[in-house]
Amino acid sequence: MVCNLIIEDLKASEAINKVIDNEGFSGVVYVKDDNNVLLETASGFSNRADERLNTVHTRFGIASGCKVFTAVAICQLVENGIIKFDTRLKDCLKTVFPYFDEDVTIHHLLTHSSGIPDYFDEEIMDSYEDLWMSTPMYQMRNTNDFLPLFKNEKMMFKPGERFHYNNAAFIILGLIIEQHTGTSFTDYIEMNLFEKCGMSDSGYFSFDQLPKNTAFGYIDNEDGTWKTNAYSLPVKGGADGGAYITAPDMIKFWEALSNHRLLSKEYTKLLMTPHIHVDKGVDYGYGIWINKKRNATFKYHVMGYDPGVSFHSAFYPQYGIKIAIPSNESSGPFKVMKTLDEYFDI
Repeated sequence: MVCNLIIEDLKASEAINKVIDNEGFSGVVYVKDDNNVLLETASGFSNRADERLNTVHTRFGIASGCKVFTAVAICQLVENGIIKFDTRLKDCLKTVFPYFDEDVTIHHLLTHSSGIPDYFDEEIMDSYEDLWMSTPMYQMRNTNDFLPLFKNEKMMFKPGERFHYNNAAFIILGLIIEQHTGTSFTDYIEMNLFEKCGMSDSGYFSFDQLPKNTAFGYIDNEDGTWKTNAYSLPVKGGADGGAYITAPDMIKFWEALSNHRLLSKEYTKLLMTPHIHVDKGVDYGYGIWINKKRNATFKYHVMGYDPGVSFHSAFYPQYGIKIAIPSNESSGPFKVMKTLDEYFDI
């Protein structure tokens, strides 16, 4: 069978180890099918100063890789009849945005097609760290704290006009979750997603209160020196990114999602439906990237990049295989994922 061949290739693959060595990869590569762990490897240091090694059970920040958690939470509210995908922003959130188009809907926010201003526009801004020169990162603990960064800015384009990756849109989705549940965003996700998935080692942790077995994020300079990312990111993650997970916990998320433990079959399908075209062979669902090959879905995946953080995770529906590749450096998982993709593209 094809899957048996894949298992053998993964276990014996020199290519995976070569990429890990060539990249100086610091993190975890974890691959599992419906029943078995096919590959698990950890490399690099979770704490360079103390030379503490990463393990398969080390917690890593995943940046925007957790936008899918926000999308699942919104789908839960829709499934429970609290809001609808076509509900307009002005009808479901008390916060006033003076220059936002009145036709912006939850669907637009979920698909990066709202046209609202972003607080960090990745197409025109180079460094996420630059944001905190004027806004102290240690004050960014709650969803509302991000509003001054974009609330009074003007629209970039009309709602639904095109795809344009937008972090602020997911901040607003987090505010909607908070307003309609009476619970902080992070508490809602931890109770209604992580607990249901059995993700007992994952959570939204503050830089100044990191639990044990958590990797520090590292930024490498061209001269060979390095620093941690402690002053490069918001002190606590939220609706647009910043959760901490272990690789096995991320696999548990994919398993719970595909087995309809988080959403019904109908709403799981809606989450994973291509709602907007991004590029050749790439579409976007709700908080999730969708790659197609030969007119079929090749993989669903999420990814995240921040200073000192990089992450890729995927679900290959044809094989029931799930992959998690977290890293505590600014790059590395992409080439590992690309190598794994080549094994599954048969």
